[in-house]
Amino acid sequence: MQVDTQPIWYDHYPKQIPHSISYEKKALHLFLKDTMITYPNHRAINFYGNTWTFKQLWQDVVTFSHGLKEMGVQKGDRVAIMLPNLPQTVISYYAVLMTGGIVVQTNPLYMERELKHQLIDSGAKVIICLDDLFPRVMKVKKETSLEKIVVTSIQEALPFPKKVLYPLTQWKEKKIKVDVEVDDQHIFSFQKMLRKKRTDEVNVEINGEEDIALLQYTGGTTGVAKGVMLTHENLGANTTQCLHWMYELDEGKEKILAVLPFFHVYGMTVSMNLSIMHAAELIILPKFEPEEVMKTIEKQNITIFPGAPTMYVGLLNHKKLKHYDLSSIRACISGSAPLPLEVQQQFEKVTGGKLVEGYGLTEASPVTHCNLIWGKRKEGSIGIPWPDTEAAIYSSEEDRLLEAGEIGELIVRGPQVMKGYWNRPEETAVTLKGDWLFTGDMAYMDEDGYFYIADRKKDMIIAGGFNIYPREIEEVLYEHEAVQEAVVIGVPDPYRGETVKAFIVPTKERKVTEEELNAFCRSRLAAYKVPRLYEFRTELPKTSVGKILKRVLVEEEKKKTSFPYEQTK
Repeated sequence: MQVDTQPIWYDHYPKQIPHSISYEKKALHLFLKDTMITYPNHRAINFYGNTWTFKQLWQDVVTFSHGLKEMGVQKGDRVAIMLPNLPQTVISYYAVLMTGGIVVQTNPLYMERELKHQLIDSGAKVIICLDDLFPRVMKVKKETSLEKIVVTSIQEALPFPKKVLYPLTQWKEKKIKVDVEVDDQHIFSFQKMLRKKRTDEVNVEINGEEDIALLQYTGGTTGVAKGVMLTHENLGANTTQCLHWMYELDEGKEKILAVLPFFHVYGMTVSMNLSIMHAAELIILPKFEPEEVMKTIEKQNITIFPGAPTMYVGLLNHKKLKHYDLSSIRACISGSAPLPLEVQQQFEKVTGGKLVEGYGLTEASPVTHCNLIWGKRKEGSIGIPWPDTEAAIYSSEEDRLLEAGEIGELIVRGPQVMKGYWNRPEETAVTLKGDWLFTGDMAYMDEDGYFYIADRKKDMIIAGGFNIYPREIEEVLYEHEAVQEAVVIGVPDPYRGETVKAFIVPTKERKVTEEELNAFCRSRLAAYKVPRLYEFRTELPKTSVGKILKRVLVEEEKKKTSFPYEQTK
């Protein structure tokens, strides 16, 4: 398939953004080395006042990579990182890459069932996890290929006196303590590994174009978690594209707020990798709490704040918003869910900075489109393709590329597009055709080259920026002995965008309550996937052949509820 040699969207590019970029096709950790050489004493990480310069960060990465190598990690080995946003997450990520290993990003919210699937599928032999998650890892270890476990804690990353006070500020509930200082051939202390200072980097020959840097798991259209194989070049190219898109940023002077989770490919690219490549200070917060975010923006003079729409809504609707000065914000790219126009306008009014919506998917590292930060943008649009990124609208029925205004499947190609799915050649062949990535999202392009999403991937729910696949939740519900039929959909939610609702037909033999199902799901699913709403019915709408008509339920819910955005007065 051919698209125009000079796409129409180039007409809207500011002169500062090139149509094509020359990419450095090297190992991703070498970008950190370059920054360290140029800006050794610039601050790289700030975690509640505990700071690392780029020289100190590089030394920790080098030291930890030696520790991984000594425990047997070799090129191509998968190493899972099950951590929230912490300095240790950044160190672990680049150290694994330095050894030639493949990072497997693992959501810390995963329960045993989800964790086991990812570890078995990836074949990870090492996992780096939080102390509170250690018992969960141990429960699945024997059923996976895990050989070694590295344990760390939030407390280890805190400065004095917060390090001392931290245990006293936690909830009164009993905390699980893990003694990892003992000599153990399978369990290692992150902190202890960093004490063996090394300065000689681990040298492994890495082909940036071909070698996989990351296995990022996504449900795709089927809901079955698949490992997306992203190469060093994929990730480096997408970060480079982002830097050119944000052309007004000053190298070595920006401050990026990292509250988007690094275990999500969006947060990993536009927060972590961007800060490393552009010598920005990465101010890390482990989770999103509106007032803490506002305090941090004001105190640290944050200039870049990548986020999800729910985050911006959370700030705008906070009762203490007027008490904080957010005017240091220069630019924000919103992803993971559609950005309401009212939210964009109000946030720009409050901060004086720019907030634009982008589009991407895990299979593209993840960004392919974005509205111009300092240029023409259109309401409801995901913007225009990034440099070197081709996009088109395709009709599978007619086997042709569609014209402006016609709705079809959005397809893209560019240096950020994945190598394929891990050990799933058949599914790779369905999604990758030649070098075109078939997104599964229905969209159209207008006469100016701006793209719009008409309908997202079938059945997927986007709640609070997380992709949730109904099939996975339905399978859990069907495991309950009192559930005869179950179907899950997304319904409008004023804060999360959508929330999960389950329709249940109980068996005649046994009654079941919402509380019982809620507890059952929480023991098997990450908290954000658990249904917030339940509706019990005697039957569900079906076709003549017995297929549940999920769309009927979706339409019923749309008629019931509408949540327009309202700014808190």
